[in-house]
Amino acid sequence: MKKIRYLIEASLVRTLIFVFSLLSPAKASALGGAILGTIGPLMSSKRKALRHITDSLQVDDTTSKKILRDMWNNLGRNFAEYPHLYNLTAHHVILEGAENLEDIPQSAGPAIFFSAHLANWEIAAPSLRPQNIDVDLIYRAPNNPYVEDILQKCRSMNGTLRTYPKSSQGMRQVVSALKQGRRIGILIDQKYNQGVEADFFGRPAMTSTAFIQLAKKFQCPLVPVRVERLDGAEFRVTVYPSLDISKQDDVLLKEAHTLLESWITERPAQWLWLHKRWKH
Repeated sequence: MKKIRYLIEASLVRTLIFVFSLLSPAKASALGGAILGTIGPLMSSKRKALRHITDSLQVDDTTSKKILRDMWNNLGRNFAEYPHLYNLTAHHVILEGAENLEDIPQSAGPAIFFSAHLANWEIAAPSLRPQNIDVDLIYRAPNNPYVEDILQKCRSMNGTLRTYPKSSQGMRQVVSALKQGRRIGILIDQKYNQGVEADFFGRPAMTSTAFIQLAKKFQCPLVPVRVERLDGAEFRVTVYPSLDISKQDDVLLKEAHTLLESWITERPAQWLWLHKRWKH
């Protein structure tokens, strides 16, 4: 039964991706946002998301519900933009902070870029390619392997970008890639039960420090990257100065979380509030 359900889900995803591919990036994004912006708030997961928003931002119920509606709109846009990632990164992204890439060798030399599930996070890595910096991606595979195949084709832009699943095998591949002087992109805002307890929006959250440990192991730049949706399918990607990896792990983690908190607070509807991020 599970395989049948997976096949049905994959057929739906494939159909939607095909339909969105026939539209312009702007029209596909708007349609995806309208669809999920309508359906999403009706899902049972809204209670958890509303609790996260209220507890983290200290806002009233009306504001929380508006943020939640807009979050679903953003997620719908993200999905509809999958077949347009190449076009978006080539023509619909403003890159700021390119001067902060000067410490990264143009030819070879490892580096770690970290970000969060903000706006359309899939465009962060390919947006750096015009600066002659290829970034390999660490991703969390969906439970449905057939859907994973579809999204992987889009995410990697038909194999243009290297990707590694979030797993023990994937981590071995990441270490091997860093040894080869490749650059790695990782999203650090998800719960990681085997990690350390760290403050995030004033509450304890289990957090991975792998991105810090890898940067120290390979003595390479640790670079924050922010993605913002400006209007429709238009984006800004901002590269921040590298963190000082000579600092203690807990200090670096606090600095990283402070950046994430500021980005989320400024554009709260663009973050994925559905994560099981905190203890309850």
